[in-house]
Amino acid sequence: MSLYLGVDAGGSKTHAVICDDQGNIVGKGASGNGNHQINREQAARNIEEACNSALREAGVSKDDIEYAYFGLAGADREADYEILRPMIGAMGYPRHDIACDTIIGMRAGTSRPYGAALICGTGFNSAARNREGAELQYGGFGFLYGDGYAGGSGFATLAFRAVVRAWDERGPATMLTSLVLEQMGYASVEPMYEDVLYGRISIPPTLVKTLFKAAEAGDEVATRILQTEGEELGNAVCTLIRRLGMSDEAFDIVYIGSVLNRPNSSILTDAIERVVAVRAPYARCVRLTSDPVAGALLCAMDADGRTIDSQTEAKLKAFTFEETAVS
Repeated sequence: MSLYLGVDAGGSKTHAVICDDQGNIVGKGASGNGNHQINREQAARNIEEACNSALREAGVSKDDIEYAYFGLAGADREADYEILRPMIGAMGYPRHDIACDTIIGMRAGTSRPYGAALICGTGFNSAARNREGAELQYGGFGFLYGDGYAGGSGFATLAFRAVVRAWDERGPATMLTSLVLEQMGYASVEPMYEDVLYGRISIPPTLVKTLFKAAEAGDEVATRILQTEGEELGNAVCTLIRRLGMSDEAFDIVYIGSVLNRPNSSILTDAIERVVAVRAPYARCVRLTSDPVAGALLCAMDADGRTIDSQTEAKLKAFTFEETAVS
């Protein structure tokens, strides 16, 4: 029986899970921040702590792991991998690989070892992997580095900006004005504007919910914001798809993150899918419903050359990591 280790390491938590080759979970462990961009030494300790907890629960050693796969937030560019390769290598797993956490999210949402993913939650990221295993990604660095404003904080900024433009008459009137004033606790725009301008308060990220609420009610300004940002999300993922030679293939584009998976996200996702229909017509957009750590386990099996049957995949995708397991 072969054993596989999958790791999902993010900025707030690290999950490590061990399964057998039939998809049965035999060990799991958890810890805190696993993103080296936040704190390198802390991330290394937390990833190893989560993995060691999973090994103890499974009653096995590192040498018993057939393949370990690490999905790591912050694994963005070669400069990151120059840090991460020795960091993960020092943990002592004979056969292992590293990818950005977007890739394991993609694998958790599709039955294929290749495809694409869009993350839109607090921030934005996109990634794709082709049949040959080549990977590319965009995003996570902000507007200055080519991203759109999609993501919770970006959408909140755009909602606030629309209110300011309506107030000073550079932009059209919008339902966002009354909604944002109510949410931020102001009776008029000017004092709110000045408090943000002079650093007395910050724009709350929860304005993303207000933006969606206004769009759902038919507000043209809010709708246009979501459509524009949706088109840019579609552009990002379809450009990756083109660069990897996947434009004429069938595969899944997996939606990951709270913004894309909101119940009222159709204005945004419809805009994405209009772009996809033209530039990657055989791709299918799907929502992630499984724990991303399942994608790390599936990637470990893929990397080991194992053919994963539907029953094994179903077991892994049904797994949910219980937060109470955090040590």
